Formats: sequence, structure tokens, C-alpha cells
Amino acid sequence: MQIKNFKRESIIPLPVTFISTLSPDGVRNVAPYSCLMPILRPFDLICVATAGVMRDTFDNMKAKEEFVISLPGMDLAGSVMPTAKFVPPEVNEYELAGLDEKSSQKIETPGVDGCYAWMECKLHKIIADEYDNFPYALVMGKVVHLEVRDDIYNVEDGSWDVEKAQPLMMTESNQGMHFCTVKDMDWFEPYGAMFPNGKDPLAGMYED
Repeated sequence: MQIKNFKRESIIPLPVTFISTLSPDGVRNVAPYSCLMPILRPFDLICVATAGVMRDTFDNMKAKEEFVISLPGMDLAGSVMPTAKFVPPEVNEYELAGLDEKSSQKIETPGVDGCYAWMECKLHKIIADEYDNFPYALVMGKVVHLEVRDDIYNVEDGSWDVEKAQPLMMTESNQGMHFCTVKDMDWFEPYGAMFPNGKDPLAGMYED
């Protein structure tokens, strides 16, 4: 079946994250974002796409040059839409969505408590453009502090328990968002399998 080109989200499962920012006046802002990705395995950069570039989150990213990406589990699905609503900039969306703050280690902006992982980011670069007269921006952040819940992370091999974390995901349809999570297949392949000599050239980065 052929579908319209813009309906990519109908076939691509997307992560659901909370991005928190502070306004120059100190107002706490939280918004859900799904269009984000790490930029290459050896880098500590992450890219967030934001549409319209008139959102409070984007304004705060530019003004404070920092933000936190919090990764929620399925138990926080009910907080997604309250943080997605368009409300005045002076509204504290932690209070609106019944979320608690988690103090950050390297930046002023707090994360969202109750998640399974947090990325504290400093602004690296903004690429702003238009597509068919619609403005958008790609916001690149440098991860300055990365934290994960102790009970889901294996310090010996760097793996994590997706069954316990239940990362919040979503797929889209014509009417809206369908929330879901992921399931471990119990199938493993080493990075080295991609290379002719069977060795991962970045293996040294993971050694203590």
C-alpha cells in the first residue's frame, strides 16, 4: 500500500521525551518532543527538531543556551498532553502536568523526576531554515551530564533493561498518537561484526 510521503510517523516508531528549559525570568517549561536523535556514536551531541520555531522551548534554548532531555517510562504517558498544550509563557508546566523537578548536576535547568534517564545539554548550534514557507530549526546540544537509573543499567557491559524501564514510544495515525513501548528480542550483535577484521575501532572509548 502506498501512502502519502508526509506520513512517515505512521510507520516510524518515535521516542517520547520531555525537554525542560528555563526562561530568562526563571519560569519552568516542559514540552514533549519525539523528533530527536544522537549524532554519530563517538560524539556527545544530540539533535532536536522543532517546528514553527515560535515555541517557548525554542526561545528558552536560545536565551539560556541549555536544556534537559528526560526519558520517561510508560507510567508518565498521562503527562504528555498536559505539557503539549499551548499555554502562556509564564505558566509553569511542571505544575500544569503534575510533574516534579529533578535537580541537574551541571546546568541550572532541572529535569523531570520519575524518568529513567536524563541528558543535561548545553546549546551547541542552531540550524534554522524554511520548508515550503514553514519555519523549523534543528537544535544541536552537547550532552554535559548523562544519568540513568541504577536499577536498569548494567555497569559491566553498558546494556540496559528495556523491560524494566518501559521507554515511552509512540506511533501516529490520522487522528493522533498511539503510545507503546519496546520489547527486548534477546538478540545481540557486537559492533565489530560491521568491520572486516571483526574489531570495533571505537572499542577503546568504552573502556574505563
